[in-house]
Amino acid sequence: MHKDDQMTPNERMAAFMAGKEMDRILTMPILVSVAHRVYGMSHRKKRSSALYQAEAQIACYEKYGNDMMIVEYGLHGIGTALGTEMTDPEDSVPAIRNHVLQDLDDIDFLDFSKTRKEEDPWLKLNLEACEICIDRMGDEVPTGVLISGPFTAAASVYPVELILRSTRKNPEGVHKLLRLCTDALKEIYVDFVKTGAIIIQCDPIASGTLLRQKQYQEFVKPYATELNDAIQKAGGINTYHICGDSSKITEDMVDTGCNMLSVDNIVDLEKIKNAVGHRVPILGNIDPVGVLLHGGRDDIHQAVKEAIRKAYDSPNGYILASGCDMTQNVPLENIGFMMEAAREYGKYPLDKDLLKI
Repeated sequence: MHKDDQMTPNERMAAFMAGKEMDRILTMPILVSVAHRVYGMSHRKKRSSALYQAEAQIACYEKYGNDMMIVEYGLHGIGTALGTEMTDPEDSVPAIRNHVLQDLDDIDFLDFSKTRKEEDPWLKLNLEACEICIDRMGDEVPTGVLISGPFTAAASVYPVELILRSTRKNPEGVHKLLRLCTDALKEIYVDFVKTGAIIIQCDPIASGTLLRQKQYQEFVKPYATELNDAIQKAGGINTYHICGDSSKITEDMVDTGCNMLSVDNIVDLEKIKNAVGHRVPILGNIDPVGVLLHGGRDDIHQAVKEAIRKAYDSPNGYILASGCDMTQNVPLENIGFMMEAAREYGKYPLDKDLLKI
């Protein structure tokens, strides 16, 4: 337990879920891309073994006392298992170099059995990383795993611009690809649930910046609903996040059956609270770039104070979090400032005077 806290994250989470008193607000800076720097190794080294993936997350928790460790299966797991080529940078997040599928007419040539843990070394590595985290720290802090949602998984197989065009010109082909990706993701999600990990389902390509509401309802919502149902049936917990402006699809996202809703920094927390706070707990949404990357201590304290002021009274509860994964270049002291502000402004019982602008 962190020296400045009176409860472990597990104790705090249990109290949160039961509607009981906590020492402070639950706080989850998303420390995935930056975790290797906290440990003191390269990103390539972190992704080279289950032990290093786990050690990076444990190092974050031991330094900051954040309320969840998050292992990085990531957004491109389905694609890379099938043959999508990735870059291999020494000290940054890999990016897609060449998609395995260039024509939806060739979809039957893909072997989706390669996405299973018996065939996919990356999946196996991250399952082991979750097991290490839970074995070593599970009595104190929960472990989550960041995994793509259905539309982003499809975009790891077939280029984004082609998928978007095909939603109009070849919707049947898009649905076929989404069907295969969703079936593969179901097995992967359940594998992680069996380790005891919480699912962080992230679907940035389903953003309102790219899709209209009707497109989301046709090409994303049914598949996300299936996935969340599979998580629930397996006894797991799901947090659902879509980057960018998700305000027009907020109700649809909650309709999928997620346990918690995470929102990006461009979404107004108060509006989200009023729209769906009575249905699910809300996570968010400190700006990971404008505030956490480029801001200083005062900026971070102000942003945390404003977020708590807007959402602390959400009917089903509020969890302070970054609006998305923190960039690998965020100053490490800024992560500490976010946790410091959470302990100051989110200490229970809340001092409403501290939250005034």
